[in-house]
Amino acid sequence: MKRKNRSFLTAAGLLIMLGGLIACNSEDEKPNIIFLLTDDQRYDALGCMGNDEIQTPNIDALAEDGLLFTNHYNTTAICMASRATIMTGMYEYKSGCNFQHGPLIQERFEQSYPVLLRNAGYRTGFAGKFGYAVIQPDMKDNSSYHTMDRLPVDQFDWWRGWPGQGYYETEKNEYMVEYAEEYPHVSRALGAAAVDFIRESSEMNQPFCLSLSFKAPHSPVRPDPEFDHVYADKKFTKPANYGLAGAEHLPEHPKTDRQYQKLFKRWEGDNFDGALADYYQQIYGVDQAVGMILDELKKLGIDDNTIVIFTTDNGYFTGSHAFGGKVLPYEEGSRSPLIIYDPSSKTAGEQLVSHSLTGGIDMAPTILEMAGLPIPEEMDGVSLIPVLNDPEFEVKEHQAFIQAWGNPAAQSMSVIWKNYKYIYWYYAEGMDAAEELYHLDKDNNEMNNLAAVPEMISTLEKMRSVYDEHLTKWKEEYKEGSNYDKYGVLFDRNIAWEDKKEFATKNNN
Repeated sequence: MKRKNRSFLTAAGLLIMLGGLIACNSEDEKPNIIFLLTDDQRYDALGCMGNDEIQTPNIDALAEDGLLFTNHYNTTAICMASRATIMTGMYEYKSGCNFQHGPLIQERFEQSYPVLLRNAGYRTGFAGKFGYAVIQPDMKDNSSYHTMDRLPVDQFDWWRGWPGQGYYETEKNEYMVEYAEEYPHVSRALGAAAVDFIRESSEMNQPFCLSLSFKAPHSPVRPDPEFDHVYADKKFTKPANYGLAGAEHLPEHPKTDRQYQKLFKRWEGDNFDGALADYYQQIYGVDQAVGMILDELKKLGIDDNTIVIFTTDNGYFTGSHAFGGKVLPYEEGSRSPLIIYDPSSKTAGEQLVSHSLTGGIDMAPTILEMAGLPIPEEMDGVSLIPVLNDPEFEVKEHQAFIQAWGNPAAQSMSVIWKNYKYIYWYYAEGMDAAEELYHLDKDNNEMNNLAAVPEMISTLEKMRSVYDEHLTKWKEEYKEGSNYDKYGVLFDRNIAWEDKKEFATKNNN
């Protein structure tokens, strides 16, 4: 993907120039955009993130030519809410979309980046796991996304998506069957489908936006057997905060959910090396599909006008703090990889890194500005174009993280401000409400809770203030009818537990 010298002249422009007139500058031409999303990929599960035990050569090559973001987070570490947030640029409480809360209503989806780009003349395509329901006004209001009638199939020009979690066996996914013979595992099948979409769009001479959503490395564990040799008999280094010793200092709240110990069993003791080998092998399959896509862009000669974004919907613990899965606001669950290659940016081809704070809410605004479209006022995210031109530029000072799903005791809201993370656990039935404060630059493994350290009181008060600011915004902007109103009480640090009890037991939708 090395940056090319661009001529900026269309064929028609050359003819005009021959006639003595000024040629048109193709910088006015809309860029193609490819958005690549994995499922459950830990932020450091890439070679370009400093991991020397994983093999991701094609994604690493993308980072070499693009911009690697090291402080990227999903504002909800659950697939359904995260995916709706990515497409709409809205916090979960505003989109109203998550398990136990509800689907995305059509009105909201009409303000998503795929719809807005299609309305502006882009050819839009989707392949893979969509992950949330979009309902029309006449549909029953529930969050199920397990049938095709709940997916916006007809709102894309090209569709190769599936309902629910889908299958690693290509032949079991209705819209992917044509690729099953050559690519029986769906990761490389998605790469082949993407190649077809890119080729078709290029022949149509129409700007395109492809959203490609891999199932990998989400469970069930189904790595492509074609790559069994890659990690055969490999031994791995456990995370520094691995296991029960890495959880001793944590409050009881996050330990009440299934992530603690139950899902940890996959990564426990002698299971660790095999589990991580399978996990990395699934990511290797994604990497091969990314290579297929990058090769096709070069082959067609459109890599110098195609933006490629690579990220994930949430992280993964792989045994950190004795957790499996994701959901919780610690680094491994909420932090994500992000790479953006934009051939028109000042950083293209420079192998640069940005430590600016970014989030899943920023994907839609960024894509819209890349396409030259206005950003709707309803979006909570911001465009990352300034960072692409100057990696040291900071587009925001703070950002919120939401866990409003599942076991009430493990629900929380958190904020990051500069280099600090603050977590507030509200539940106080049989335990005390709790606060956590971590200095991420010095304690990336979150092993030293500073909330009770006297010398940190001024920082703690600042974090509380930032937290309260985000909660106030929540109270003002939540989507009615999706049961987000109760969190204005539950997450309020200044309301006593006795006054929260009735809200804590209020059923979700």
